[in-house]
This record gives sequence, structure tokens and C-alpha cells, in this order.
Amino acid sequence: EEMSGKNIGISYFEQADFMEILYKARDIIHLGYKLLTHPIVSSIKPYETPYKTIVLAYNNGEIDLESIELIENSIELSKNFLDKPRRKLTKTIDEDFRLIDYELINGSIESII
Repeated sequence: EEMSGKNIGISYFEQADFMEILYKARDIIHLGYKLLTHPIVSSIKPYETPYKTIVLAYNNGEIDLESIELIENSIELSKNFLDKPRRKLTKTIDEDFRLIDYELINGSIESII
């Protein structure tokens, strides 16, 4: 809601896990988009949070090799955490992770636009 009016499109994948978000971002990059935020930010490990926001921008259909390398490296790094158990989150902790993801991405978007 807060991003409306900023010429930003948002795709929300409620049922996707961390790895699925990375794979979706990779697929979109291959369609000519560029990463504007690093896929793995903060000290929160991929298995600790159910939230992951990545910002991409249309790159005039041109493949951005740096974005491909970055997303592929992020995927490989995240695979190391797949066997880690995800703890059950209370509603309060879930809301905290949601807020952290929002604040990180909101700050990034504000610095981009």
C-alpha cells in the first residue's frame, strides 16, 4: 500500500519459500531484468525467516550478467541452509520478521527512487 503511486509493481508469492523466491527472481532476471537489491541481506539466515523481498528493474530486455552471477551465488549459498530446521514462529516473532523485511526493503527502495 505504501508503495502505490511510486510506479512500482509488486509481485507477492505468499506460498513461496525462500528458495522459491530466489528461483523466481532468477527466472525474471533471465527475461531481461536487473537486481537492484542483494538477494541475501542482513544477518538473518535464510532458514530463520519466512520473508524475502527482492527488488528488480526492467533492463530493456537485456540480460545483466552481474545480476545472473549474484542470484546464482545467492542460490548456491542458500542451499547450504536447506537442512537447517525452521523453528516454529509465534505470531509476535512472525510479525517481527515481517517488519524487518519491510524496513530493509523500504529503505532500499527509498534510496533507489
